[in-house]
Amino acid sequence: MTISINQCKHVCQTLLQVGLLCLLAFAAQWLVDRLGLPVPSSVVGLAALFLLLALNWLPERFVAVGATWLLGELLLFFIPPVVASIHYAPLLHQYGVSLMLTLVAGSACVLVSTGFVIDRVFRFERRRQRARRQFGVLQPVKVGE
Repeated sequence: MTISINQCKHVCQTLLQVGLLCLLAFAAQWLVDRLGLPVPSSVVGLAALFLLLALNWLPERFVAVGATWLLGELLLFFIPPVVASIHYAPLLHQYGVSLMLTLVAGSACVLVSTGFVIDRVFRFERRRQRARRQFGVLQPVKVGE
C-alpha cells in the first residue's frame, strides 16, 4: 500500500487544522478561567471562531478540512457518557431503567439535531455555490488543467 503525496498532504492539513481548532478551544478555556467569565469556554471559542471567520481574519479554507473531519467523527464524542455510565454501576442498579432511557433519549436528540443542522448547512452551501456559478462569481475548476 503506497501513500501518495496528496494523501500525505491531506492528512497533514487535517492535523494542522484540527490542531488550530484545539488551540482556539484551549485559548477560550484560558480566557474564561483568567477572566472568570460565567460562560462556558465552548461558547467563547465558538464566538471567537465565528468572529474570525466573519471578519475574514481567518479564511474558511484554514479550518474547513479539519472541521469536516471533526464533524465526520462526531460519534466519537459520545463515547465518554457511555464510559461514565459503566463507571457508576451501583447507580445503574438503583436507577438503571430511567437513567438508560434518559441517556438514549438525550443522545438521540443530540444526534438528530446535529444531523438536522449539518443537513441545513450543506444545503445552504450548495445553494450558495450554485448561485455563484450561475452568476459567474465562482468558475468550476476542471481537473487536469
